[in-house]
Formats: sequence, C-alpha cells, structure tokens
Amino acid sequence: MSKLRVLFRTTAVRLSALYLILFSLCAAFLVFYVTGMSERLLQQQTRDAVTAEVAQIEQVYSRAGMNGLLRSLERRARQPGANLYVIAGPSGEILAGNVASLEPGLLDSEGWTERPFAYQRYTDETKKDSHVALAHVLVLDNGLRILVGRDLQEPQKFRALVRQALMVALGVMGLGALVIWFGIGRNALKRIDRMSEASTKIMAGDLSQRLPTSGSGDEFDRLSESLNAMLSRIEKLNEGLRQVSDNIAHDLKTPLTRLRNKAEAALARKGTSQRGALEEIIGESDQLIRTFNALLMISRVEAGSSAAEMSEIDLSQIVADCVELYEPVADDVGLKLEADVAQHLVISGNRELIGQALGNLIDNAIKYAEGADNPQIRVSLEKQDGQVLLSVADHGPGIPEAMHDEVVKRFVRLDESRSKPGTGLGLSLVEAVMEMHHGALRLADTVPSVEDGGKGLTVQMVFPMAAT
Repeated sequence: MSKLRVLFRTTAVRLSALYLILFSLCAAFLVFYVTGMSERLLQQQTRDAVTAEVAQIEQVYSRAGMNGLLRSLERRARQPGANLYVIAGPSGEILAGNVASLEPGLLDSEGWTERPFAYQRYTDETKKDSHVALAHVLVLDNGLRILVGRDLQEPQKFRALVRQALMVALGVMGLGALVIWFGIGRNALKRIDRMSEASTKIMAGDLSQRLPTSGSGDEFDRLSESLNAMLSRIEKLNEGLRQVSDNIAHDLKTPLTRLRNKAEAALARKGTSQRGALEEIIGESDQLIRTFNALLMISRVEAGSSAAEMSEIDLSQIVADCVELYEPVADDVGLKLEADVAQHLVISGNRELIGQALGNLIDNAIKYAEGADNPQIRVSLEKQDGQVLLSVADHGPGIPEAMHDEVVKRFVRLDESRSKPGTGLGLSLVEAVMEMHHGALRLADTVPSVEDGGKGLTVQMVFPMAAT
C-alpha cells in the first residue's frame, strides 16, 4: 500500500492518470456520438425511402385508381423485406395490409408520425412480441387512409452492434492504457528510487557517485546529466580545495619559517644590518602576498566569478599589447621576443584574465629561457580548424612529457626550477582561465628530439571562435 501511495505521488503517474481520465471521457462521448449519428443516419435513410415510396403510391392511385392501388400494395407487401402497408377506413379501422394492429389514434393525422410507434405482425404469437416502426400516413380523397412505414429493428440492431463494438474496442484500449500507466509509474518509481539512493550516498560525502541514466534522453536523463555535471564540478572544486590546503601546508611552511628566522635575526642586529634584514622580510612578505593573490584569482576563475564577464574581444590586439609590454624585460636579459600575430581574430572572453594568463606564460618563458643557446621567445596567434591558437615557445630546458599533466597543478615545481623565483601557480591560473573560456591548454616540446627528449617548451592556449 505504501508503494502505491508513493507511486501516485509521482508526476509521471499523475499525468498518466489525468490522460487516462480524459481518454475515458472522450471515449464515452465518442461511443454515444457515433451510435447516435448512426441511428439518425439510418432513420433519415428510412424517411427518404418511405417518402419516395409514398410518392410512387400517389402516382399509382392517380393513374390506376383504387383497384390499381390495391394491387400495387398487395404486390409490395409480399416482397421479401417489405415495408409496412396498411389500408384503413375513415374511422381508422384496418381494412388490408401486412400489419395486425397499430397504436390507437396513429392514423388520425396525415403526414409523418410524431415518433416511432409500436405495432404487431400477423406472425407474432403474443402481444408482448411488438415492434417499433416509423411511418407516413396518406389520406385519399375518398377518406381512406394509407400507411407506409418501415421497421426500425434493423437500425436499432445496428446501433447496438456499433455501440458494443466501440465499447469492446475502447475497453481494450482503456485496459491497455491502464497497464501502460502502471508500467510508466512503476518504471518512474524505480528510477526515482535509484536516484534517491545515489543522492543519499552523495549527501553522505561520496561525491564520486553519479545519478543513474537510462540512455533514453527523457526528462529524467536530462535532469540526471545536469546534476552529474554539477557534481563533477563540485568534486573538482573540492579536490582543488584539498590540494590547496595540502600545498599551503607544505609549500608555505618554508617561506614562513624563513620569514620568522629573518625577523629574529633583525631583532639581534643594529643599524644598516637591521634595515637590510627588514627589507628581506618585506620581500618575503611580498612573495607570500603574491602567492595568496594567485590562489584567490584561481579560485575566483574556477568558481566562475561574476566579475569575469564575457564579451567579444579582439585577441590580436591583446597579444600585441602584451608582447609590447614584455619586450623591454626580455631585452634586459638578452632575449629576443618575437610575435607572429594574425589580425582581427575575435573571440568571446575576458580581456583582463586572458592578458594575465598570457603575461604569466611570457614571464615564465623569459625566466627559464635566460642563458639558453637560442635566445629567442616566439609568440604566435593563428586561426586553425575553426579554433584560435595562441602559442608561447621558448628554447629553455623544457619539461619532460611525463610531467606535462603535473606541472599545471598548484604549487608543483620541477627540481630544476626550485632555484628560480615563483609560486608554482602560473600554469594553474592559465588552465583555470582556459576552462572558463571553454578552451584547452596544451604543452609540447619546441624542438622535438629523439636523443634527449626535446628542447624548449611551447605552451598553447586554444580558444573557440566567437559565434557569428
């Protein structure tokens, strides 16, 4: 009983029940409408046939007189499936015909009978064996009355047959609809139970659970797919938060300890030595602030901050401005910053975030390409296969291919780069920006080589073209 109560609370079952009720009402209306129309059609055909026969009888009477009329009626009455024929006197007594008795007063008025009437045949054994007919009364100039009618038993049988056939057909259809309704409700209830079970595990903390889908593409599947996408997003954000917590505990412990030691050393010094120590403390503090600012920016981007509004932007102009900004920095360390930028490439994005991501890539390239055999950094922008490709290539030490997936994680730094200043958050920020723009971040060797595994690093930001 509890299962049925739960079943009747589901939207699918309620809608099915509503459709079943509407179907039943329409079916009942259809039965009465069709049978009524069938009966009226047959009665109209009966009236037309009787009217035509009355016209023929009038012609026979006017042409052959009373004797000819009697012979014609006698011949007509003997035919198989004959109509009703009655010749009555002026007072209504039956003189001849194929009808044994009629309702009293039926022959008093000329024209069609007001309603179907009861009559008896000569072959009826009892008075209970009465029949129903519809007739037209014709009054002759000598006072005799002629009744021409037609039995309505056939239309009534046809009406009953049609009604019975419709009732059986609609009954079968209704039973099928009821079975389908119950099946739909039972299936919906099972799917809701599976979704509730998965939701219970999710609420218990298991974010790896996903709501089940049947592959039918119905509203339950669409809802499950939307919620599963949301769960994947939440799981990724929680994993990022856990990684940040772990990374902060490990990577920020060293600079904080170093900062404390320098503060203690500053207390023990005097004069210019103390001032130099304080400047070092300020430098360490600035580095920590930059780290936390980078973390905050990544969190905002991954959360889809409302501040990161999208609009159509000219990516070519952004790249040109960024290259122009970093050219003096590259010159100071003996590097040549070149640009190959296709003009007027428009995408949908956030100008500030893309500029900051590109700045991080160029800054990393300058930092790690310093002292390389080929002192060149190349920034290129092109359109390829319906996408916009923004690349920053250097000829520095590069990154092993096995570490490409690792270096985009927060605070991850290779052993070779430990001596370089940085937080290990640059590529993490770039990846977050690309995800927000529905793009991709790719890493590859600038100069592939079989012997030593490749030289340099090319970082590529892949953007979808703006919709036209």
